[in-house]
Amino acid sequence: MIKQRKIIHVDMDAFFASVEQRDQPDYKGKPLIVGGQPNSRGVVAACSYEARKFGIHSAMPSSRAYRLCPDAIFVPPRFEAYREVSNQIRAIFWHYASEVEPLSLDEAYLDVTYTGDFEGSATLIAQAIKRDILAETGLTASAGVSFNKFLAKIASDMDKPNGLYVIKPEQGEAFVADLAIGKFHGIGPATEGKMKKIGIATGKELRKKSLAELVENFGKSGQYYFNIARAIDERPVRSQRERKSLGKETTFAQDVLSLAELTSKLDALAEQVLSSLAKQNMQARTLTVKIKYADFQQITRAHTVEHNLDLASLKQLIPLLLTRTEAGQKPVRLVGLSLSGFEITQADKTQAQLDLILSDIF
Repeated sequence: MIKQRKIIHVDMDAFFASVEQRDQPDYKGKPLIVGGQPNSRGVVAACSYEARKFGIHSAMPSSRAYRLCPDAIFVPPRFEAYREVSNQIRAIFWHYASEVEPLSLDEAYLDVTYTGDFEGSATLIAQAIKRDILAETGLTASAGVSFNKFLAKIASDMDKPNGLYVIKPEQGEAFVADLAIGKFHGIGPATEGKMKKIGIATGKELRKKSLAELVENFGKSGQYYFNIARAIDERPVRSQRERKSLGKETTFAQDVLSLAELTSKLDALAEQVLSSLAKQNMQARTLTVKIKYADFQQITRAHTVEHNLDLASLKQLIPLLLTRTEAGQKPVRLVGLSLSGFEITQADKTQAQLDLILSDIF
């Protein structure tokens, strides 16, 4: 029996603008526009929720945004800062998902079908991801949870900002039936207008159209529209890179100076990471410990062994790696642990060889 997929779509809230408001406290609570200056021919790249109340949105000419809100603060984009945060959140995604498909700097699909954390609850995993993002970056994200990419994407927009919306398998068709066509991911304004001309304004009306009618009116996209009207989307989450490591980290409520406490926390993280690795039939030979001090300086220390790491060897290596840091001398706000240098287990090697033999036979 094929396991029901569990997909999460994570979308950072007003990403560029939120980074600017985080880094410049004076901007908080004010209408902020990232993009071209009001007297230029530039456009709005992003805007804060305070600016959106005035009808301002991305891709709008900056001059028009200024007319709508003369008191808005205009700042140029800082893409290096946004990329840095994007890398942080993607690292968090990989702590939980077996596949991560970024769509842009601030959003991604995650496949957590085989994730063992929180007894496999995609909703609890999404909550944990949101907490980790807030702790690590100081920013909020919205998440949609469902059984396919189409519904997860729509769900993440249902409760913004800082929201979490779940569409269960038994709710899929009814949810789509009531949804306005303009809310469908993959249906833009031009297609929406064309659909309305032939009597399609909701998912229910879209479902009434035959596949032949939809293909005739919309070409190859007709098959996609036929499927999503029935809450069907078989597209897999496709990672842009092979998983190189598996790790976990935690941010302390208060900075920690005690080496014993840091070691204990890292030992606990090691057990969790080994457990996750075992579920994927993988073993590792490299241990990396991450430390972030109270002043936000971040360092990593790694060690590679010739044998596969087990819990006993990890508990021996963790104190040694800590001695190569200033832990115990400087307060620490975050610790993390990751394993890499993967190889599949002997059982999986045997299965791979069997698969190869069978493919030759058949």
